Amino acid sequence: MTSAQPSPPRPAESHGHDHERMMGMVTGFWVTQTVRAAALYNLADHLASGTDTAEAIAEAESTDPDATRRLLRTCASLGLMTSEDGRHFTGTSLLSTLRHDDPHSLRHFAISQSAPGHWLPWGRFPEAVRTGRHQVPAAHGEENIFDYFAKHLDEASSFTESMSNLSRAAALDIAEVLDTKGVTLALDIGGAGGDVVLAMMRANPELDGGVLDLPHIVPAAAEAARAEGLEERFTTVGGDFFESVPAADLYVLKYILHDWDDAQCVRVLRNCRAALTEGGRVAVVDHLVGDTGQPGLAPLMDMNMLGMTGGRERQLTEFDALFAAAGLRRVKVGTAGAFAVIEAEPTA
Repeated sequence: MTSAQPSPPRPAESHGHDHERMMGMVTGFWVTQTVRAAALYNLADHLASGTDTAEAIAEAESTDPDATRRLLRTCASLGLMTSEDGRHFTGTSLLSTLRHDDPHSLRHFAISQSAPGHWLPWGRFPEAVRTGRHQVPAAHGEENIFDYFAKHLDEASSFTESMSNLSRAAALDIAEVLDTKGVTLALDIGGAGGDVVLAMMRANPELDGGVLDLPHIVPAAAEAARAEGLEERFTTVGGDFFESVPAADLYVLKYILHDWDDAQCVRVLRNCRAALTEGGRVAVVDHLVGDTGQPGLAPLMDMNMLGMTGGRERQLTEFDALFAAAGLRRVKVGTAGAFAVIEAEPTA
């Protein structure tokens, strides 16, 4: 057995670059909480409306004026705003993603991901790696994050809205990818605010749609359908997709399977398989893990699932194995923004 050879020395410029890059990684949580404060105190909306000084924002938000000034200065260093005199600030297009009325708003995502529900389990992430188990029970004393949300409705509301933010951004692409010709009823399983199925209904005036989710979640979907004048073609079901799902021609599972382990995923898919009408199909919308070393959101989201839910992001072959165990087979793969749209139908 030969001893390992020492690594060659790095050039000085590489060392400096690597040091700076690692500092950015290590202090990433500082940025997370800075962005959270910017979202919570509505900086994007204030600057858009002309409330552009620390003193005015502090008065509107009941925050400390000096701390607010320092927050604005730091946000400027992050590219969220600019200032020519150090007192009056102007929001950038990046800050606009935290506005309430931005169609692709990430405001609630910024708030929910940095709130205690996610923040405290992530603080125990090394333990998740050591044990292979998610850390919600240890951090919150709940079996899973959804049980935690059921007892913390403010956080649940932000999380639901954040999922709607992400769904809304991809909903039009998903509706374009999924062919609903001949489909009578499409049901969004775990669909939160119903953005995906509502986009499908707008694209196909003949399509009826609905959402199955936990009882405290579905009122948001019903309200969204009413706001769009689609309530007559829309239904909500408060239930548990691990127990059963209502009959439908098309089931959409966006950002659902990645929350659960393989056995739980197969259980959900089997429930869909059992209730599918003749000729029906299942559409799974999730990230696909690419080759090792390929950059992107999927590997980091996989770490989020490891620490938060016990689920995982999967490669296409792993989805195929889930389908096979549930009596389904993959028939099509499409792309909707950052998501893969994987369609499956019952095996003979």
